[in-house]
Amino acid sequence: MTTRKIGLLIGDENDWPLTFESLHKRLNPSLKVGGEQISFDVERVRIHPYALRADTSYNLVIDRLAWWYRVPREWLKKGALLNNVYLLNNPFTFQSMEKHSSYCAMMRLGLNIPETWMIPTKQPPSNPTYRKKYEITAERYHDWFDLKEIGDGIGYPQFMKPFDGGGWRGVTCVKSAEDLQRAYDESGEETMHLQKGIANFEIFARALAIGPQVMVMNYDPDQPSHGRYQIDHNFLSEEKGREMMIITKLINSFFRWEFNSCESILKDDLLSPIDFANACPDIAVTSLHFYYPWALKSLYKWSLFCVATNRRMRINLDIDRYFEIGDSDRGYWEKMEAYEKLSDEYFQTEQFEEFCDKHLKDVDDAMFDLITSQESREMLELTVRNMFPAHEHDQFIGHYQGLLDHWAKCQPLSDNS
Repeated sequence: MTTRKIGLLIGDENDWPLTFESLHKRLNPSLKVGGEQISFDVERVRIHPYALRADTSYNLVIDRLAWWYRVPREWLKKGALLNNVYLLNNPFTFQSMEKHSSYCAMMRLGLNIPETWMIPTKQPPSNPTYRKKYEITAERYHDWFDLKEIGDGIGYPQFMKPFDGGGWRGVTCVKSAEDLQRAYDESGEETMHLQKGIANFEIFARALAIGPQVMVMNYDPDQPSHGRYQIDHNFLSEEKGREMMIITKLINSFFRWEFNSCESILKDDLLSPIDFANACPDIAVTSLHFYYPWALKSLYKWSLFCVATNRRMRINLDIDRYFEIGDSDRGYWEKMEAYEKLSDEYFQTEQFEEFCDKHLKDVDDAMFDLITSQESREMLELTVRNMFPAHEHDQFIGHYQGLLDHWAKCQPLSDNS
């Protein structure tokens, strides 16, 4: 019997780690794969000093921390380079391929990215050494520019946002030249994008993807966090739903991202991706609610598949194959179908589905039992009490429990029922 270990690298989250661990305890799988009997351990990762040549007991790590915390980020990179640890997500491309790079790459692949500009920083670096260098460089080589002219050329509304993104930080909706100047003045040392907004859009869709599994959700960014994901299963046509799924898989396979979300806006039958480099996508029960069980099942299935089949971490990119398609004279849907083949090849979609059919048929029943259990109710109460003020505890415990109960009622009866 071989035991392989899944590590959970987490910070202040309680909900999904408890659910993931409880699901694993319920299933406690022992799988025969390739003639080898494999069992699995799940453990929360501790943070401490380490020697770069040190071995590790983890085969796969689900990362929810390294997008802001450098110590575990560098430990993850060491683990992938030296110890063959499989990482969800890939810190190499998320560190180097921020939103700016991802916009550029997807423009070349023919996606409908809105008009986007980068503008110089408003203020010089605060570091005295770099400030002096900046001042000399600016005096010699910076071109003066008319911000209003750029803004008017893009058109309003538009969004000013940091080129590298991160949890909606620094995002400003700009509706006039005066708004634009004010937002720029307040941007400080941040390097900012200006991106054309899409006014009066029909649908704002957000897709959560874990491996080849994609859930496309109707999303309302103007709502508070608990109300953004709408329970709406037919808000996109069949064609647009497929297009959204392909776009999401394309972005993730291109950058080797396997746990990511993608936002797109639909207007006048044009689907425009606007935000799709999310190193730590939303997976909280207090935001996903109805879709939370799907997310945890998908994360569990993909993790076991990667560990059990010895899927190798792909640090290097293979972008020329994608650019060959993007640079061709094929039509839009011809390109989409070719991209989907590359994506399914990268994600081993067929092998993954076969693996799930053979080894993980009980996951749906286990998740149903867990979500309808007292254990899940206690997890939800703990999460709400940690997130909301005391006078809102009863309201939101009832709200989220009602949505999870609704999820349970929507599940088909299994053969074991």
